[in-house]
Amino acid sequence: MPDSALPAPYDEPQPATPLTAQLNADVALPSPGQDAEADFAKQGLLVALDPNDPVPGPGPGGQPYAWNLAPYAAFLSEQTPAPDTANPSLWRNAVLNMNAGLYEVVKDAVYQVRGMDLSNITFMEDPTQQSSDIVVLDPLISEECAKAALDLYLGERGARTIKAVIFSHSHTDHYGGVRGLFAGGTPDADVKIVAPDGFLEHAVSENVYAGNAMSRRATFMYGSLLHKGADQQIDAGLGKTMSSGTTGLLAPTHTVVASVTDEDTQILAGVPCTLAGIQFEFQLTPGTEAPAEMNFYLPDVKSLCMAENATPTLHNLYSLRGAQVRDAKEWSNYLTESATLYGGDATSLFASHFWPRWKSEDGNEIVDFLTSQADLYRFLHDQTLRLANHGRTMHEIAEDLDQQLPQSLAGQWFNRGYYGTTNHDIKAVYQRYLGWFDGNAAHLHGLPPEEVGKRYTDTFGADTIVKAAQTAYGNATTADDYRWVAELLSHVVFADPANIDARKLEADALEQLGYLAESGPWRNFYLAGAAELRNPDASAGNTGALPAPEIITDDVIAAMPQDMVFDYLGIRLNGPDAANNPLTIALTIAGGNAGDPAQCTVQLRNGVLVYTADTSTGADASYTLTRTGLNQLALAKDVQKEVAALVDSKDLTVDSGTIDPLNTLAGLLESFDFWFALTTP
Repeated sequence: MPDSALPAPYDEPQPATPLTAQLNADVALPSPGQDAEADFAKQGLLVALDPNDPVPGPGPGGQPYAWNLAPYAAFLSEQTPAPDTANPSLWRNAVLNMNAGLYEVVKDAVYQVRGMDLSNITFMEDPTQQSSDIVVLDPLISEECAKAALDLYLGERGARTIKAVIFSHSHTDHYGGVRGLFAGGTPDADVKIVAPDGFLEHAVSENVYAGNAMSRRATFMYGSLLHKGADQQIDAGLGKTMSSGTTGLLAPTHTVVASVTDEDTQILAGVPCTLAGIQFEFQLTPGTEAPAEMNFYLPDVKSLCMAENATPTLHNLYSLRGAQVRDAKEWSNYLTESATLYGGDATSLFASHFWPRWKSEDGNEIVDFLTSQADLYRFLHDQTLRLANHGRTMHEIAEDLDQQLPQSLAGQWFNRGYYGTTNHDIKAVYQRYLGWFDGNAAHLHGLPPEEVGKRYTDTFGADTIVKAAQTAYGNATTADDYRWVAELLSHVVFADPANIDARKLEADALEQLGYLAESGPWRNFYLAGAAELRNPDASAGNTGALPAPEIITDDVIAAMPQDMVFDYLGIRLNGPDAANNPLTIALTIAGGNAGDPAQCTVQLRNGVLVYTADTSTGADASYTLTRTGLNQLALAKDVQKEVAALVDSKDLTVDSGTIDPLNTLAGLLESFDFWFALTTP
């Protein structure tokens, strides 16, 4: 549909309805003086972060600020009660996430900077203080934020030398800012970069293979495009939002493995080792919060790091931005293992989001926390499968169990659904075992949304559906009525995106659902969906057109093994068109990564790109291509134009045949538009 047919933006966020206000007023909160999480969130503060001192952005053409808490400080404080437009429990969590600055976890040993990005950065010192060498854990998303956090830490603790960096797992908010730790962005040769086995494969594949779609959905999940305010974005559930600075990646020099085959580059999990004079014992936890993840214990100071596997929220078994479904059973098992191996001795626990916790003299808060969360994930796993084996479907089970957690679990504030929710975690368990199909033949080959919408409106009439939705909205007595309004009107919008009445009322319904949500990502998705409906001419949300973010960076492509680069090019290939253009190209890759073959063959056959690590005698043409040139081809939006540039720069030479086969391949590679719609066609 041409842009001229779209309605203009028509209004701003609406107030909470009386129903929404009443439902939020009924939400229970911890009694005064009985909020242990609030106490933990404030404990250990050394230097508070001034919210009016933002972290500068990447410079010309980039965001003005990589990180800025000032918009939040304007409306979020302990003295400000939750408005009608926010679930009081999420509001409480958002206020606690405003505790920002440098914190002491263990004196002369473990320090964290919180509130300078979505995640935490941790600095670990030799507890004897005989050395000024340190180890840094999870250097945030952006280089600018990592540097600012390091400067804050050094300003309090004095000059230190980074001797090792640990990436706890393969998500960008735990490695993206690493270059900001080092002058010129490059560490000295003796600096160790330590990560769990499989880190590099999963870090690059997640950010590349489905990176465009995942990153676009992340703008909804984290509320990146929403204004900050009491009726808009207030929190992301486990931090404020994502920073918007420069991201990078350094390949690990050492991996933590279950069985050592190379003593020079591998560290054995479960066995004490030393980094920068500090003793570590790593616990591998693959398939939990990330495909490659690990916890570790610091025996000298009895402190346990749980990465992102145990934080004071129910986490995602499925991320709304899109990701592989996580294994609830294994997650539970690893938490139990952590409690068994380290919980009894640990006196403190910290993680890569939220605040630490400490063992008291008359209890074991650490074991209690770990076992409670272990049982939380196990309950969701086992009970989902129990009901599935009774024949209940995914959506039915989610409704059945959503409010049925045992009070011993649901009553713990650290188990609340600020990030994940019982509802979508239950669906994740079902999906992991039984997939998308619920067994109902009517759902086997359903029509796509635009066609469903057209048939609904053709059958019942768009005006009739809109009037029914207006009645349901006006007479709403439960939040389910808002869900029904959104369901009805989505059909009308997908049939006719220019129907202003349907767009307006669907936005209103989504907005009320956002105001009611305890989960930060749910609230952000609802409100971002409302913004998209209200601003149809601004595909980037209610902030107007924005440049697409850099998803696949030079660092990521350079770190990818050669076969993964060609896997990515295969994803960009227009298969139906390629089926009519079979060809074979022989390549010599000059200056390739260690372990990659110098010779390879690329074929287009049956509409797919096939990479093999050998040379073909029947090639249509052969070329020599530098690895730098291959990286540039993979990053290019216009690959044919890049081919010509590489010929000019001598990064690409024709060894036999002509350039035509490579140009044919280049012409079949698509680039991806970032700002595609999510709530509308």
